Amino acid sequence: MIGKLIIITAPSGAGKTTIAKHLLAEYPLLEFSVSATTRPKRIDETEGRDYYFMTREEFREKIKNGDFIEWEEVYNNTFYGTLKSEVETIWISGKVVLFDVDVKGAINLKKKFGTNSLTIFIKPPDINILKKRLEGRATESKEKIHERINKALYEMEYAAYFDKIILNNGLSEALQKAAAIVEGFLFHSYGSS
Repeated sequence: MIGKLIIITAPSGAGKTTIAKHLLAEYPLLEFSVSATTRPKRIDETEGRDYYFMTREEFREKIKNGDFIEWEEVYNNTFYGTLKSEVETIWISGKVVLFDVDVKGAINLKKKFGTNSLTIFIKPPDINILKKRLEGRATESKEKIHERINKALYEMEYAAYFDKIILNNGLSEALQKAAAIVEGFLFHSYGSS
């Protein structure tokens, strides 16, 4: 069984998680696909709600067993992936899968699911604002923020590969645009506009 998928991606700090949470609250038909990761759990995160936290060894074992639809080493020795079982469970329940993934994961999902999927790229207004947002989180070291900024510059080169691009210059406007795009995909003839 293959259902619909909505894939939201953005450089870290551009607002994809906030937008994804808003869409989940607005559209009960959507269900969040919890990704697996080897990165450390943050204080405010919950196992199974935010991520499935795994050791590198556990993650590599799941790769070997073919348990992922897609996976990527997003940062050096830090893996993220989408479990097949997670997506299948959502589709069986009759819902549409909502992903909040990195750029390469989003591209891989689009290649795999084609017209059953909608990809949305959230673009920050500029790199300095993105840096301030990351620093404002106060969850990572300066080195990690620098790594994320470098990755963001790289990821923004891929924006044109996505079905829709939303410039997050203001959160309320970005939320409205995301809702309109998702509603079109869920309930109307997608792609006609």
